[in-house]
Amino acid sequence: MSRKRSTPHVAGTTNSSVELLLAEPIPSLGLPGDLVRVKPGYARNYLIPQGLATVATEENRHAVEKHRARLLELQANEIKQLEGLADRIAAHSVTIEANANEEGQLYGSVNQNDISRSLIEAEFNVAPEQIKLSGVLKELGMYTVPVQLHEHVEAEMKVWVVPSAEEMDEEE
Repeated sequence: MSRKRSTPHVAGTTNSSVELLLAEPIPSLGLPGDLVRVKPGYARNYLIPQGLATVATEENRHAVEKHRARLLELQANEIKQLEGLADRIAAHSVTIEANANEEGQLYGSVNQNDISRSLIEAEFNVAPEQIKLSGVLKELGMYTVPVQLHEHVEAEMKVWVVPSAEEMDEEE
């Protein structure tokens, strides 16, 4: 006579899934505070030990909600600071000297790195990846360049590409 072994029932599990509260955002699952069902092994071996999720108890739900509120508050403060930076960047213009021929065509080009370097010299901490050029600048002139500081914060700034001072002296 064979006896079927029964596994003990664990609270929050149903037929090979565990109910967890996410503590951190996980692209395939959800955001902090979300209630998710995952396989027990995934929960036991990865999510819980890494601190990415916790067992869904009332106490943990409350803690995760407090954590989520704090994250939202920090994000709101960050966006407010970035909006102030965006206003200052929009009021600022950058002048970049470049070698060009008589028709105004640059011998090289001006790219995100050049603009970022100029902004950093003016004490604006902007990475080259945040400057959204549709292509490199290859002519003398004035350009309006978008700067993406955050997913929800963008500024437009003026970039002047002018002939280098050495060229101006040679022409005179």
